[in-house]
Amino acid sequence: MAEPIIDSLLLRLLIAFGIGALIGLEREQAESGGTFAGSRTFPLFALIGAIVQAFFPELLPVTVLAIALPLTVAYAGKILTEGDVGLTTLTAAILTVLLGALTAHSERGALFAIVVGGIVTVLLSAKPTIHGLVDQIDEHERRASLKFILVVFVVLPILPDRELDVLYGLNPRFVWLMVGFVTGLSFVSYVLGRVVGAERGIALTGILGGFVSSTATTVSMAERTREAPDLYEISSFSIIVASIVMFPRALLEIAVVNPSLLPRVVVPLGVMTGIGILIAGVVYWQSTREPAVETDLKNPFRLRPALFFGAVFAIVLLVSQSANSWFGDSGIYATAFLSGLADVDAITLTLSALEADGEISPSVATTGIVIGAIANTLMKAGLAWLLGTVKLGRRVTVALGIVSVLGIAVVVL
Repeated sequence: MAEPIIDSLLLRLLIAFGIGALIGLEREQAESGGTFAGSRTFPLFALIGAIVQAFFPELLPVTVLAIALPLTVAYAGKILTEGDVGLTTLTAAILTVLLGALTAHSERGALFAIVVGGIVTVLLSAKPTIHGLVDQIDEHERRASLKFILVVFVVLPILPDRELDVLYGLNPRFVWLMVGFVTGLSFVSYVLGRVVGAERGIALTGILGGFVSSTATTVSMAERTREAPDLYEISSFSIIVASIVMFPRALLEIAVVNPSLLPRVVVPLGVMTGIGILIAGVVYWQSTREPAVETDLKNPFRLRPALFFGAVFAIVLLVSQSANSWFGDSGIYATAFLSGLADVDAITLTLSALEADGEISPSVATTGIVIGAIANTLMKAGLAWLLGTVKLGRRVTVALGIVSVLGIAVVVL
């Protein structure tokens, strides 16, 4: 049998050269790195790492040290002559040597080096964007984010990874892991919104708002519409889009927690997403082409909301297990509806986990997740009526009502 092409040493050397060239081109274009090392030097770093790993693997630590020492001296000279004290290029150079070594280590190492090399290049080229984002984040947000990340990484390893009787069978580490996952998902969208700017378009306002918090988006849009009734068309579009984005978000959570359930849930939620997009498109073309309305979204890396979600998730998990034992499928559905009114993430993760453990059937988990999503969708319509205007409430209710009815029809049929 022929060996996989990536096992060819020549190909791996070419991959190492390509990774080094990619990083080197970026560094040569950078004002701070181009004079120190660029498009010629970085490929050489990668080739050195690959060759040493391929033929003299035991000498790799010595090689890295031998390269690091003259690099440090050269960079010290750069600091003296140019006054640049940044360590980015020096760090990238050492990392390039290690990436080159990875390409020669194994097939998995080569694939890993390609992925990491791409990430490193993007990270290096995104310097203005990253610095701009940091400048936009105030001190309070920065401290809140650091506190949350610290708590997540410190607490997670010490939590027991087993079901505890004192917690009525809950697995503390699983609960906290879900807290970090959901919050991290929201933070990615939050950062994207800060980098791109929601003012770029009302579609982006709704999409980012839906991934961070569709409820917060709905409340913000409804309140702004009450202040300026003429904004009801733009606001209704943003609310509808934010509500629809909730469905792909739920599918992403299911794919992480219980991939085997995804093929069943993707049908009803996929139909709801598709119909929702069509309706949102109609609403968009009927709306005026005014600038987007900003949403009041807060940094999701905050400890109190995360703890609140953890408590909600734990309660929903316990209630769902008890409801299934006491009332069967109907208990699951009732719990899904009531939980969905408050938070669709909790019931989605709960039913995915229960189905993975064999406590409920795939059909019950699918129906429960759809019921929770519909309940949360209808709650958005209620908020539009309660906090917004009649026109806003009517338009949002018609759009989300159609989506909900179709979702129920798909599940029933």
